Amino acid sequence: MKELSLDKFEEAYEVVKEVASETKLVYSDYFSAQTGNKIYLKPENMQLTGAYKLRGAYYKISTLTEEERKKGLITASAGNHAQGVAYAAKCYGVKAVIVMPTTTPLIKVNRTKSYGAEVILHGDVYDEACMYAYQLAEEKGYTFVHPFDDLDVACGQGTIAMEIIKELPLVDYILVPVGGGGLATGVSTLAKLLNPKIKVIGVEPAGANCMQESIRAGKVLTLDHVNTIADGTAVKTPGTNIFPYISQNLDDIITVEDEELVVSFLDMVENHKMIVENSGLLTVAALKHLDVKNKKIVSILSGGNMDVITMSSVVQQGLVLRDRIFTVSVLLPDKPGELSRVSDVIAKQSGNVIKLEHNQFVSINRNAAVELRITLEAYGTEHKNQIIEALNQNGYQPKLVRVGI
Repeated sequence: MKELSLDKFEEAYEVVKEVASETKLVYSDYFSAQTGNKIYLKPENMQLTGAYKLRGAYYKISTLTEEERKKGLITASAGNHAQGVAYAAKCYGVKAVIVMPTTTPLIKVNRTKSYGAEVILHGDVYDEACMYAYQLAEEKGYTFVHPFDDLDVACGQGTIAMEIIKELPLVDYILVPVGGGGLATGVSTLAKLLNPKIKVIGVEPAGANCMQESIRAGKVLTLDHVNTIADGTAVKTPGTNIFPYISQNLDDIITVEDEELVVSFLDMVENHKMIVENSGLLTVAALKHLDVKNKKIVSILSGGNMDVITMSSVVQQGLVLRDRIFTVSVLLPDKPGELSRVSDVIAKQSGNVIKLEHNQFVSINRNAAVELRITLEAYGTEHKNQIIEALNQNGYQPKLVRVGI
């Protein structure tokens, strides 16, 4: 473990300060009350490029020789490392080629291009993009800058831990998102060097838990497939070079489901007025999984690069999961005044109708019954149940159906 020394981290810290903001911790009254701990957020979503990746990319490029830089740089990334490399390359005045999966959000593609990089879309997931980037590096002679399986990159990412501990010396837990493992390597290694008592917990999406499976097996494994809305951590194979550091310094790994990320997005927007991408929300969702009380916990918000289409979908699904939007089906006679009567029941319960769908062909005898699907907005589960009970008491026998907005 001599490669990642305290001296190296201190050097990286000084270099990274040239481009990265020292994101101050944000104390969260909301999450503290929810968990019984003192929760602090490390808002790396506020970096110039919208994510922590700028740190590792810039430090790595600073360690390259002039000849290596002049060859041109190439990398593969789902978006955030791409922007970090593109911006760092611009600072050094060298060419950057970025291979990104075809599923990369548009905002990440466009921002990478805005820093002057050449963007190539290839493959459905990061691993496929990475293989193609290696192929191009071999063909064109570019210098490859790996997004996570590189000790210099990990060292740059670890400067986050330096800032956390300087600002909150008595921190008990640091929660860190895990994709390929570069951020977790840097943060956990430096945290243990500075204070071995600090617990560093990695957080992965349940549908892309390559690091968790690798640690269980004691060796690097490749998942058959990944399936998660956390595109920045949708990695099949963790880093081989950094794996020994993860194994030694990471205290545990928590996995969270995509639905938890959706709800966490609403929590962040409503309570902290911050946009955090799905991978950055992993540590927020994991707060409820920690079985501790009265601890000082830092959640690293790794990035905030989310396109508006994804944002819209996440908000809608979050409202559904929170029972703030729901759809019921009721049967009623097809005669004048029936719709008005149903509306009156809902109005008396302060329900807000978003959409109505009237199906006259649900029964052969439409005079006996037609279907009315009502999509409603409510304040939450209690209010939703109150509206449903009122409909029941008025003889409508509502059935919950899948929301379709």
